[in-house]
Amino acid sequence: MIKRRDFLINTGLALGALAIAPSFAFAAKKKAIGIQLWTLRDTFPKDVKGVLAQVGKVGFNEVETFGFSPTKGFFGTSVKEFKKMLCDNDLKATSNHFDFNGYIENGNTDVIKSYTEAANILGSEYITVPYVVENLRGKTGDDYKKLALKVNKAAEICKAAGLKLAYHNHDFEFTKFGSTNGYEILLNETDKKLVDFEMDLYWVVRAGHDPLQLFKEHPGRFKMWHVKDMDKANHEFNAVIGTGTIDFKAIFAQAELSGLKRFFLEHESNYIPNPIESAAASYNYIKNNLI
Repeated sequence: MIKRRDFLINTGLALGALAIAPSFAFAAKKKAIGIQLWTLRDTFPKDVKGVLAQVGKVGFNEVETFGFSPTKGFFGTSVKEFKKMLCDNDLKATSNHFDFNGYIENGNTDVIKSYTEAANILGSEYITVPYVVENLRGKTGDDYKKLALKVNKAAEICKAAGLKLAYHNHDFEFTKFGSTNGYEILLNETDKKLVDFEMDLYWVVRAGHDPLQLFKEHPGRFKMWHVKDMDKANHEFNAVIGTGTIDFKAIFAQAELSGLKRFFLEHESNYIPNPIESAAASYNYIKNNLI
């Protein structure tokens, strides 16, 4: 299984409330509610078919994948078999978290071509860079500029295959370099026509930043979101959407400014009462209160 979380402890910040005018209705009201399958990582690798059935039963319309291997597919399930399982449960894999660390380290693009082939079989729109391992993260601002060049190159390959590339953040990208930080460098140095961003709202807030301010500074760049809440007592934990510290109503009100096309619920930690039931509770809150 791909390990893409290290939960670096950083300063948490509860997002301040924003007054919402009635005219700021969520521009994507009828958009699908997606789930990042990492939420169900304890069971998904052991029972791909069963977990997808659970996801469809909750009501999710889209999934974002993880754990793909060019030789083993999705935990032993071939891409074509996986596609059929999705269709059987009225699901679509619109985005995929594929491991880009090998490419970032050695520049070999062969693996990206295998990703585009899989994504096209699934009928996906996005291939997403999910996580940069610690030894490959930028130590300087120039390192992040070099990373941006590699992201641009990968995005060109995706475009040639009829796909879009997105970059998903954690908190380490917000390491400061003088008056800027790694995330700002990536936003400024990547090609706006080629590279979109999947904003992980939890990690932005936990790193001490305001998603709404980033929307204002980089309008239209954040085509996808990860929606997960921050536990009130322990900011290292997630919470069922609507029970934590993040003001999602204020954020969803600015979906148009963000450029939002789709979003994925994700839980990384602190499952109450268990992963699928927590996901269902979050789904219901989103459906009834945010869209």
